[in-house]
Amino acid sequence: MRLVIADDEPLARERLRELLDGIGGVQLVAEAGDGQATLDACAEHRPDAVLLDIAMPGIDGLEAARQLRLFEPPPAVIFCTAYDAHALSAFEAAAVDYLVKPVRRERLAAALERARIMVEGRSRPATGAPSGRRTRLSARLGGQLRLIPVDTVDCLRAEEKYVVVHHAGGEDLLEESLKSLEDEFAALFVRIHRNCLVARKAITGLQRDAEGRTWVLLRDGALRFEASRRCLPEVREVLRRL
Repeated sequence: MRLVIADDEPLARERLRELLDGIGGVQLVAEAGDGQATLDACAEHRPDAVLLDIAMPGIDGLEAARQLRLFEPPPAVIFCTAYDAHALSAFEAAAVDYLVKPVRRERLAAALERARIMVEGRSRPATGAPSGRRTRLSARLGGQLRLIPVDTVDCLRAEEKYVVVHHAGGEDLLEESLKSLEDEFAALFVRIHRNCLVARKAITGLQRDAEGRTWVLLRDGALRFEASRRCLPEVREVLRRL
């Protein structure tokens, strides 16, 4: 997978290079120190993914990510930043992941794997080829790794820099972006709100309350999550096909 590193701090770029040395299957094709240089490097080298800082001179990382979405094909964006306050804006800019410095090698490797899956899925023909999506999600509980079967998940809900996963065994936190999960599991989940995906097979109905809000009911009403007006038509279509 071809990568561009974009960060205005030389030491930060050096740190990412060192982390990449321990991760297989990646090729660094360019580095950039500001937003415009990032766009120029991506236009020249057409990378699969960009490791992108947010606070950069001139065009910042968020604006650069928005402009990168116009590329054909757009590179996967993984934000690497010292601040966690921009997570929601980053995911609205379709980031694959959001890593807070100091970046850990295992987190970077996981983010690059999600980027790889996204890139491969985009280029794979839509005829009977394997989907490449995972069957289990990885959540950390303290120092332990917990594997959650995807077919037990009812809802994925963005909350600051994490995604809360509601599943048959309870709730856990994922260090992933809702957008990357939506791209990977589009056949299994439907977006009902800008911060929420629900399992298509778990939807059992809709409910409107006295305030005019519409709720998506899961598991015969055992769970419910608010739906936005923008997403309602697709939710109704899912119900119609069940």
